[in-house]
Amino acid sequence: MTLPCQRSLFDLSDEVTYLNCSYMGPLSKAVLSAGIEGLSNKSQPWKIEPSDFFSSLVTARRLFGTLIGGDPAGVAMIPSVSYGMAIAAANLPVPREGNIVLLAEQFPSNVYVWRQLALENGAEVRTVARPEDDDWTRAVLQSVDDKTAILAVPHCHWTDGTLLDLQQVGERARESGAALVVDGCQSIGALPIDVGVVQPDFLATASYKWLLGPYSHGFLWVAPRWRQGRSIEHNWIARSNAEDFAAVANYTDSFAAGARRFDVGEVSNFALLPAAIAALEQTLEWGVEEVQATIRLMTRRIADRARELGLQVAAEDRRAGHIVGLRLGDRDPQSLATALASEKVHVSVRGTSVRVSPHVYNTEEDVERFLRVLEAAWTTVPVL
Repeated sequence: MTLPCQRSLFDLSDEVTYLNCSYMGPLSKAVLSAGIEGLSNKSQPWKIEPSDFFSSLVTARRLFGTLIGGDPAGVAMIPSVSYGMAIAAANLPVPREGNIVLLAEQFPSNVYVWRQLALENGAEVRTVARPEDDDWTRAVLQSVDDKTAILAVPHCHWTDGTLLDLQQVGERARESGAALVVDGCQSIGALPIDVGVVQPDFLATASYKWLLGPYSHGFLWVAPRWRQGRSIEHNWIARSNAEDFAAVANYTDSFAAGARRFDVGEVSNFALLPAAIAALEQTLEWGVEEVQATIRLMTRRIADRARELGLQVAAEDRRAGHIVGLRLGDRDPQSLATALASEKVHVSVRGTSVRVSPHVYNTEEDVERFLRVLEAAWTTVPVL
């Protein structure tokens, strides 16, 4: 089922065609209001009760757990995907001469930490080359062997939305005894996932893209077997009995239950957390399957017209429905993006693709405008 256009919930100018959610999602009016209200509470701090440090966290964990099919106890609050990956790397064993599987051109937040871990353990980073037929799933499955310790992959590639079947990848990881770490930054909120089916060891995402939430806030889901693991910082609120402010100097080696030991310091952020909660509530009200179906109609139309113009696009069953990467062959993608921007049509260049990423706030007119400008600009794009 698809959704009617949700543009009225956002403060978007009709003069601008924003097809760049993969870069940064806009805040809805409700999310902005929640953030402002939360920040304004700090102007009168005597109104902030000790219970306020915890109640919003309970809500956020419950909502995010519902979104991904996971239990709230497995949810930790993090400031970024790189922070979540650092937690995963601090807990996952990598034997000498083992290997860590990554995708070519993967986003750096899910690369640098694994390169460092491999270096420290005498292991290999095994980079899966981009398959010519865009079948990342087959390419990843073929790259796993009995020495694979970790598969650190996204649900879809950040440059063009090409897709991985995480259920198959998860099954292969378990067969080989490898851990599965998922970067959900370009998928969570727009592409359905069920951690009960995929069974990742760690899954991290940021709020500011497809969750349409604030910057510097995100979520980490941790599988049960790692919830007694090592945190990468030691803040007071992650310890047991932290709710008793009078007793926080009664130091304890005991952590709070579940994945709370992995929470970032100052986790009860009075501006970001209310905004992130409001964004989660909105996404759950829409439904992720409905969001995906709605955006897919737009990207399908864009892909079909782009092919007619001679651009290359991954087959629909090889890409997520919320992102479409337009490949220009020997033409300059940045020149095309600049031409689009000059007409107030906003997209991104990532890798060799012009990445187009609408959301439910986009209208039919937005798509038509993009296609008109694309058709007019395409013939003038210079050869590299």
